[in-house]
Amino acid sequence: MIEVRRYSSDYFNEWNNFLNKAKNSSFLFDRNFMDYHSDRFIDYSLMIFDNNQMVAIIPANINEYQLISHQGLSYGGIILLDNLKFAKVIFIVKEVLIYLKNNQIKTFFLKFIPRVYHTRPCDELDWVIFKVKAKTYRRDTALVIDNRSFQIPYQERRKRSIKKGAQQNILIKEGIEELEPYWNTVLVPNLYAKHGLLPVHSLAEIEMLTSRFPDNIKQHNIYLDNVIVAGCTMFINKQVAHAQYISGTDIGKDSGCLDLLFDHLIKNEYSQYNYFDFGICNENGGHFINKGLLDWKEGFGARTIAHDFYEVDVNNVILLDNF
Repeated sequence: MIEVRRYSSDYFNEWNNFLNKAKNSSFLFDRNFMDYHSDRFIDYSLMIFDNNQMVAIIPANINEYQLISHQGLSYGGIILLDNLKFAKVIFIVKEVLIYLKNNQIKTFFLKFIPRVYHTRPCDELDWVIFKVKAKTYRRDTALVIDNRSFQIPYQERRKRSIKKGAQQNILIKEGIEELEPYWNTVLVPNLYAKHGLLPVHSLAEIEMLTSRFPDNIKQHNIYLDNVIVAGCTMFINKQVAHAQYISGTDIGKDSGCLDLLFDHLIKNEYSQYNYFDFGICNENGGHFINKGLLDWKEGFGARTIAHDFYEVDVNNVILLDNF
């Protein structure tokens, strides 16, 4: 019998242990990561049990009559046990929608975890979402290098820039102690000057998270004549190395140092991962492509994957009665 329960701290260990058994998981779903901003969201994460065995989880928060894939995370959706079969996934989604309906929740907003994070085929959810007539309300485009296949050569401009950077007095450093100079000297000033924004994570938050997940969060900086000019914060999962924060000063870009840093990350630091994920290149809810950013990321041989966001009317659960 399938049962849906709302997460509580009593399930902390069971939730975290489940992540190692799931086929579309991420360290972002670890409660030690999710709960760092628990004061900003009303957590309404769900757990699904089949005969008292946890078979799925949903990292989520609630906003009035809406259940939302957790707004403090880049992706989410329904996280499934490694060996689940198609029919069981359908029953799981059906029971989740019935649970939401019974708790006066009208709409379920999902942002799926991109396929490159799947450790096994996991498209059952795509069919179920189609079956309940979900609306696609956003589609992001991320740029990814597939290290499993023949590498697309760098564009000539990237090659020249990397060569230029390598001819200068540079030093690449990695470590938690590199977060402070990057945040305060490069990332925060650049984001604020260009977009009037601050990073999603404050310096204190990213330092805390890095201390909790030293194998999953790493900071890489490059120095020119002993002055920091660019850096990248990497979020690392089982088979995906994701560039979470990328930034460089004007000198860092013009000198070729930013390109040199990424050449080092792609070819040396993270070549053993199936994918190197540069992150998205779109803005305005997925409707606008930042062409300069697109060109820069494609210049390293990265190509596009889609990251989809769906809106589900829970009343459409009746459409799952017959399949």
